[in-house]
Amino acid sequence: MSQKERMSMVVFSGTLDKLMPVGIMASGAVAMAQEVEVFLTFWGLMAFKKGAAQNLPICKEFEHMGPTMMQIMQEKKVPNFIDTLRTAKELGDVKVYACGMTMDLFGLKLEDLEDVVDDVAGVGEFIEHAKEGKITMFI
Repeated sequence: MSQKERMSMVVFSGTLDKLMPVGIMASGAVAMAQEVEVFLTFWGLMAFKKGAAQNLPICKEFEHMGPTMMQIMQEKKVPNFIDTLRTAKELGDVKVYACGMTMDLFGLKLEDLEDVVDDVAGVGEFIEHAKEGKITMFI
């Protein structure tokens, strides 16, 4: 039996316009029977603190489009990035890890994060898994 292909994502950004594709890409990968590993670090991790998703900025480059995009997404009932990622986890093999160094840096514990985060991992552990994958993204 062949091993599943894997997609790895390093999520560094904490703006809504960059976090939305995380769930979308994870959903697409699991629909194609791939494993997905997401490594949250720095501002990407901070966006996964409980309640933080409700008040995230859009990057400066696209902030002029923010209100229009938010209105369209609400009208079309597009789920937020955490709910989209949660659905991807329900559909397939998706693991979300918080960067141990960032957790220490900001004094966070796993229970401070949204329930979609599975565990805390070190960068070495993530790299060990990512090097076996076919796709690695930096968001």
